[in-house]
Amino acid sequence: MKVYLDFKRGTCKVTKEESDPRFTNGGWSSAESTLLYHIKKELIEQGYDVIKKRMWKDGHLVSEKQQYVRNKKYTFAIYNGAYAVYDLGEYFNKIEVGETMNIHMETWKDQS
Repeated sequence: MKVYLDFKRGTCKVTKEESDPRFTNGGWSSAESTLLYHIKKELIEQGYDVIKKRMWKDGHLVSEKQQYVRNKKYTFAIYNGAYAVYDLGEYFNKIEVGETMNIHMETWKDQS
């Protein structure tokens, strides 16, 4: 999985690779939660200081299950803007190797 943050367009671009796992719902986590975990790991390898959290624990008025990846300085966050409609992990499973999906990214400060 290749992850690229496009701060000018406000998107996190995730490109599927041959070695990427399938993400499933069940057990302790959803497919989306596991995908966000892998995105977090990739961003940490790129040098970003990020965490994955449940949104409501950060004081947002959303589902208790919705999660996101944000950096510790609160300058950007990556999340599913259509959480109630579809699961990002299940969507990622459907795209072909080499295809890219865009995930919403909110920015609060200049990233230059």
